[in-house]
Amino acid sequence: MKQFILQLFVWWQGQTMGTRFFTWRKGRFVGEDEFGNRYYMNPNVPPLGERRWVVYRGVAEASTVPAAWHGWLHHTIDTPPTKDSYTPREWERPHRPNMTGTPAAYRPAGSTLASGVRPAVTGDYEAWRP
Repeated sequence: MKQFILQLFVWWQGQTMGTRFFTWRKGRFVGEDEFGNRYYMNPNVPPLGERRWVVYRGVAEASTVPAAWHGWLHHTIDTPPTKDSYTPREWERPHRPNMTGTPAAYRPAGSTLASGVRPAVTGDYEAWRP
Protein backbone atom coordinates (compact mmCIF):
# COMPACT_ATOMS: atom_id res chain seq x y z
CA MET A 1 0.00 0.00 0.00
CA LYS A 2 2.84 2.38 0.86
CA GLN A 3 4.47 1.74 -2.53
CA PHE A 4 1.20 2.54 -4.32
CA ILE A 5 0.80 5.84 -2.41
CA LEU A 6 4.41 6.78 -3.19
CA GLN A 7 3.93 6.10 -6.90
CA LEU A 8 0.70 8.04 -6.92
CA PHE A 9 2.02 11.27 -5.39
CA VAL A 10 5.80 11.30 -4.99
CA TRP A 11 7.83 12.20 -8.08
CA TRP A 12 11.30 12.05 -6.49
CA GLN A 13 11.13 8.27 -5.91
CA GLY A 14 11.20 7.37 -9.59
CA GLN A 15 7.97 8.02 -11.44
CA THR A 16 4.39 8.81 -10.51
CA MET A 17 1.42 6.79 -11.72
CA GLY A 18 0.67 9.47 -14.33
CA THR A 19 4.18 9.23 -15.76
CA ARG A 20 4.04 5.44 -15.62
CA PHE A 21 0.72 5.42 -17.50
CA PHE A 22 1.91 7.95 -20.09
CA THR A 23 5.14 6.00 -20.60
CA TRP A 24 3.24 2.74 -20.98
CA ARG A 25 0.74 4.25 -23.38
CA LYS A 26 2.78 6.64 -25.56
CA GLY A 27 6.44 6.07 -24.75
CA ARG A 28 8.88 4.20 -26.93
CA PHE A 29 11.86 2.77 -25.04
CA VAL A 30 15.13 4.12 -26.42
CA GLY A 31 17.80 2.88 -24.03
CA GLU A 32 19.25 2.59 -20.57
CA ASP A 33 22.43 4.09 -19.13
CA GLU A 34 24.99 2.64 -16.73
CA PHE A 35 23.07 3.99 -13.71
CA GLY A 36 19.84 2.20 -14.61
CA ASN A 37 18.00 5.32 -15.84
CA ARG A 38 15.64 4.50 -18.69
CA TYR A 39 15.05 6.85 -21.62
CA TYR A 40 11.87 7.16 -23.67
CA MET A 41 10.54 9.19 -26.54
CA ASN A 42 7.22 9.97 -28.19
CA PRO A 43 7.74 10.90 -31.84
CA ASN A 44 4.15 12.07 -32.40
CA VAL A 45 3.82 15.36 -30.53
CA PRO A 46 2.23 17.79 -33.05
CA PRO A 47 3.66 21.23 -32.17
CA LEU A 48 7.08 20.03 -30.98
CA GLY A 49 7.73 17.07 -33.22
CA GLU A 50 9.18 14.80 -30.55
CA ARG A 51 9.12 14.48 -26.78
CA ARG A 52 11.94 12.85 -24.80
CA TRP A 53 12.12 11.98 -21.10
CA VAL A 54 13.97 9.94 -18.53
CA VAL A 55 12.66 7.68 -15.78
CA TYR A 56 15.24 7.67 -13.02
CA ARG A 57 16.23 4.56 -11.16
CA GLY A 58 15.71 5.35 -7.49
CA VAL A 59 15.87 8.98 -6.42
CA ALA A 60 15.31 11.50 -9.22
CA GLU A 61 18.76 13.08 -9.37
CA ALA A 62 19.47 14.99 -12.59
CA SER A 63 23.23 14.75 -12.08
CA THR A 64 23.05 11.01 -12.80
CA VAL A 65 22.27 11.63 -16.47
CA PRO A 66 25.50 11.03 -18.46
CA ALA A 67 26.68 13.65 -20.94
CA ALA A 68 25.69 11.69 -24.04
CA TRP A 69 22.13 11.13 -22.80
CA HIS A 70 21.89 14.76 -21.65
CA GLY A 71 22.62 15.91 -25.18
CA TRP A 72 19.96 13.59 -26.56
CA LEU A 73 17.34 14.65 -23.99
CA HIS A 74 17.84 18.32 -24.81
CA HIS A 75 17.71 17.77 -28.59
CA THR A 76 21.37 18.75 -29.02
CA ILE A 77 22.01 15.50 -30.86
CA ASP A 78 19.44 13.52 -32.82
CA THR A 79 20.66 9.97 -32.38
CA PRO A 80 20.60 8.38 -28.93
CA PRO A 81 23.87 6.98 -27.55
CA THR A 82 22.55 3.42 -27.98
CA LYS A 83 22.31 3.82 -31.79
CA ASP A 84 25.38 6.00 -32.13
CA SER A 85 28.49 4.18 -30.98
CA TYR A 86 29.34 6.82 -28.40
CA THR A 87 32.76 6.63 -26.80
CA PRO A 88 33.80 9.17 -24.18
CA ARG A 89 36.66 11.49 -25.00
CA GLU A 90 39.96 11.07 -23.17
CA TRP A 91 39.40 14.34 -21.31
CA GLU A 92 35.97 13.33 -19.98
CA ARG A 93 35.92 12.32 -16.34
CA PRO A 94 33.75 9.56 -14.90
CA HIS A 95 30.51 10.65 -13.29
CA ARG A 96 30.49 11.87 -9.71
CA PRO A 97 27.16 12.48 -7.97
CA ASN A 98 26.16 15.92 -6.74
CA MET A 99 27.37 16.03 -3.14
CA THR A 100 25.92 19.44 -2.24
CA GLY A 101 24.21 19.35 1.13
CA THR A 102 26.00 16.19 2.28
CA PRO A 103 29.01 15.77 4.57
CA ALA A 104 31.11 14.97 1.49
CA ALA A 105 30.40 18.37 -0.14
CA TYR A 106 33.32 20.53 -1.25
CA ARG A 107 34.37 23.00 1.42
CA PRO A 108 37.21 25.33 0.44
CA ALA A 109 39.82 26.55 2.89
CA GLY A 110 38.36 29.35 4.97
CA SER A 111 34.83 27.98 4.94
CA THR A 112 33.08 27.91 8.30
CA LEU A 113 32.15 24.29 7.65
CA ALA A 114 35.67 23.17 6.68
CA SER A 115 37.72 21.34 9.26
CA GLY A 116 40.96 22.78 10.51
CA VAL A 117 42.05 26.32 11.21
CA ARG A 118 41.20 29.20 8.94
CA PRO A 119 44.30 30.56 7.16
CA ALA A 120 45.59 33.87 8.38
CA VAL A 121 44.67 37.02 6.45
CA THR A 122 47.41 37.85 3.98
CA GLY A 123 47.10 41.61 4.14
CA ASP A 124 45.22 42.08 0.91
CA TYR A 125 41.96 42.54 2.78
CA GLU A 126 40.94 45.77 4.42
CA ALA A 127 37.74 45.98 6.42
CA TRP A 128 35.20 48.55 5.28
CA ARG A 129 34.47 51.39 7.68
CA PRO A 130 31.60 53.81 7.16
